[in-house]
Amino acid sequence: MKVLVLNCGSSSIKYQVMDMNNEPVLLAKGIVERIGLEMGDFTHKPVGKDKYTKQCPIPNHTVGIDMVLAALTDKAHGVINDVKEIAACGHRVAHGGEYFKKSELITEDAKAKIKELCALAPLHNPANLEGILVMEKLLPGIPQVAVFDTSFHQTMPSKAYLYGVDYKYYEQDKIRRYGFHGTSHKFVAEKACRILGKDIKNQKIITCHLGNGASVTAIQNGESVDTSMGFTPVEGLIMGTRTGDLDLGALLYIAEKENMNVKEMNNFVNKKSGMASLSGCGSDMRDIEDAAMHGNTRALDSLKAYAYRVKKYVGAYAAALGGVDILIFTGGVGENGDNVRACVCEKMEFLGIEFDENANHGVKGQDKMISKPDSKTKVMIITTDEELVIATDTYNIIK
Repeated sequence: MKVLVLNCGSSSIKYQVMDMNNEPVLLAKGIVERIGLEMGDFTHKPVGKDKYTKQCPIPNHTVGIDMVLAALTDKAHGVINDVKEIAACGHRVAHGGEYFKKSELITEDAKAKIKELCALAPLHNPANLEGILVMEKLLPGIPQVAVFDTSFHQTMPSKAYLYGVDYKYYEQDKIRRYGFHGTSHKFVAEKACRILGKDIKNQKIITCHLGNGASVTAIQNGESVDTSMGFTPVEGLIMGTRTGDLDLGALLYIAEKENMNVKEMNNFVNKKSGMASLSGCGSDMRDIEDAAMHGNTRALDSLKAYAYRVKKYVGAYAAALGGVDILIFTGGVGENGDNVRACVCEKMEFLGIEFDENANHGVKGQDKMISKPDSKTKVMIITTDEELVIATDTYNIIK
């Protein structure tokens, strides 16, 4: 069974095609960018063939997905003979609210609920829904599955997800902690346990998904019991362009001082803050680290603040779990940033962490143990694959 995975953003479409018979095999992946702008970018990477790129106007998602389907069947750089070979389509959907506790087949009822949840994720769910509707139009009748960023965290107890506001806002408006990156946190926790030969049902695990967006999750007996992102993906760690935890009084003070309206405040916390604004070097951690190495004290301070925030969440979640058996680093920064990993694990012996500096140094993009053999708490780098999770869930639901 060949499964197309789509991750539709407001101006982009990331995609992969996998053959799910026996062991999953990646056939192709790519990205459509700058949708709706004067000139769009399309990059298609078929496995075993040369990369194909194209620049042209891409006015909407329908045109973008149509380009993807055309590339997949092209004689020169395609990987299938006919779009009818695509047996199902799996979609990443950011917000499932309290409706979706697991991945689900897309029905009229599911689409209505995803649309309703656009109010909770206005930057993500509308684009996710558009991808679903476009596929209905381009490949009518194809089964589609929604895989939600929030579903893994629906096992959190109320003490972890309730906010300190009038309870009516939870009852009426469902304002609570939801958490995101659920597919990644679930995937790396299960993968680490397979590598270690451990039963996830009796492990206390802390997963650190560190990238441009970043979150930490506490996992007990295979279930999420707390996570750093909240009602939106703004809460928690300092991220590429997002504030992370911020005193609301400070936000109100800045808004009043700068005469910001609500839309401008939303843009401020999502796109005009985080490591980019704190360091002054952009949101790419490699650029910030390079600047710090060349004596930029502002860049160095921002890196210390980033790692310190991760360390605090690890400590807090170790307290919530009553200890920790496995600490996992994943995501673009987690998998490639040896300095961040070292800073987080520094002076954590009281948690049973015996960090191995030599094992950690220079490791990028590979599964590896970075704690010493006798360490009570195992510290691991685990590469994530959210697209594989989406494809697997889609396959299991459709078959």
